[in-house]
Amino acid sequence: MKDHGGDGVPFRPRGRGAGAVLLAAGEGSRFASGSKLLATFTGRPLLAWAVAPALEAGLDVVVVRGAVDLDGALAAFGDAVTVVDNPRWREGQATSLRAGIAWCEAEGFDAAVVGLGDQPLVPSSAWRAVADAELAPIVSASFGGRRRPPVRLERRVWHLLSDAGDEGARELMRRRPELVAEVACEGDPVDIDTVEDLEAHERGDDAGTHGNNGSR
Repeated sequence: MKDHGGDGVPFRPRGRGAGAVLLAAGEGSRFASGSKLLATFTGRPLLAWAVAPALEAGLDVVVVRGAVDLDGALAAFGDAVTVVDNPRWREGQATSLRAGIAWCEAEGFDAAVVGLGDQPLVPSSAWRAVADAELAPIVSASFGGRRRPPVRLERRVWHLLSDAGDEGARELMRRRPELVAEVACEGDPVDIDTVEDLEAHERGDDAGTHGNNGSR
């Protein structure tokens, strides 16, 4: 029989701390010029801007790949980044999250800090703050009062995540709000969905139409 805490989720033995999961499996259909994750943003691929801060925060990083070959965007990181494939990426973001969680479980982590491959302006300080925030089974970064990725998911809530659908951790956060806390972070959580978004943020203005779903 499994022991349970007061929040109704099972206790787990402590493992290796937190691993970082970057969801980057979607095709980015709103981006009109190739793959947005491979598009150049301020001198390097957009995906590289999302990955680098997680590494700089001292986290082991896995990138979940699906629709697009990401090797070129990740080449500069060498063996510092692990890539796992999600053959079910068309079924929605939940399947990519599951693929990343499976890697964290196999590696013995006791938490997964989940971010999006199309969020280029989330700094390493936000990744570190969320990774260190053992405030609740689920901890979301908060940017100016808005909850956005990265989100820390303790091992004991992984079994509560949906197996399919177009949402990742948000669905669980909405379903079980009593499990959620937040930590204030610096940075910009914008996710790039369109060429206009990319160009606007490269210029440093807010002319783009900001998306909310990120890279599935």
